[in-house]
Amino acid sequence: METGEGKNQTYITEFNLLGFEMFPQLQTLLFLLFLVIYIVTMAGNLLIVVLVVVDRHLHTPMYFFLGNLSCLETCYSSTILPRLLAGLLTGDRTISVSGCITQFYFFGVLVASECYLLSTMSYDRYLAICKPLHYTALMNGRFCLLLAAVSWMGGLMATTIVTCLISQLHFCGPNEIDHFLCDFTPLIKVSCTDTRLVKLVTFVISSIDTLPPFLLTLMSYICIISTILRIPSAAGRQKAFSTCSSHLIVVTIFYGTLIVVYVLPDTDSLRDLNKVFSLFYTVLTPLANPLIYSLRNKEVLEALRKLIHRYVA
Repeated sequence: METGEGKNQTYITEFNLLGFEMFPQLQTLLFLLFLVIYIVTMAGNLLIVVLVVVDRHLHTPMYFFLGNLSCLETCYSSTILPRLLAGLLTGDRTISVSGCITQFYFFGVLVASECYLLSTMSYDRYLAICKPLHYTALMNGRFCLLLAAVSWMGGLMATTIVTCLISQLHFCGPNEIDHFLCDFTPLIKVSCTDTRLVKLVTFVISSIDTLPPFLLTLMSYICIISTILRIPSAAGRQKAFSTCSSHLIVVTIFYGTLIVVYVLPDTDSLRDLNKVFSLFYTVLTPLANPLIYSLRNKEVLEALRKLIHRYVA
């Protein structure tokens, strides 16, 4: 283990991400599984971005935000899975302290931005279903760009503050992180510096980043479901619900697993369970997004058919 000298202590300069080391006989199988997931995730999300850009029928607020979400998920997967795959393939799970903090930074930016973006998408669906006569005027191009920019900048600014504080910490060991990524809690646990300020600031910022977007999403869907239930015809209710059901599935998976991971206590008995649930919002949600939005969306499927026809026929 490489070390660096402090005043009275030896500071470690690299961590060992244990990941799924508790399943040594499944390393090859896990590598192939995560490789397939990564390829499908990247291909699916990049395809949605391309379709939203090239097909003028998808130049609407809903698909503009979907394109942003797919772009975010592409970056999200590339922050986590390549390092995980390299560790499974080579057995080398070491990562430098600076590399670990860098991974945490991009991971944090993207998680926070997704919270904002999902709430923005739910607000868009609220206006479309509950305020249809005012939708076009309210969700104009300039307002859509503003909402997307706020979503990205909100995650960027919040995580930058937290990461700057974490980068001031020293780590004395042990150098093992019982996770497959550099998350906040595992990093704090191996620090030998006073972390009270970091924990307090992170709690305040994470509460601002997650609670208001979650409440906005929740209130939007309460209003949406209430409006749908008042539609007299069954066909009308089905059509209205189909425009937001895909987003509702994604929101449920993302927030459901996020709450489980960060609300459950970090005990030895629950650590492996938390690790499994972390896979849902870090690995499976980016995979599910393009599948849910494409397989359940006739407009996306039609845009894909036209794109294939243009370049194949």
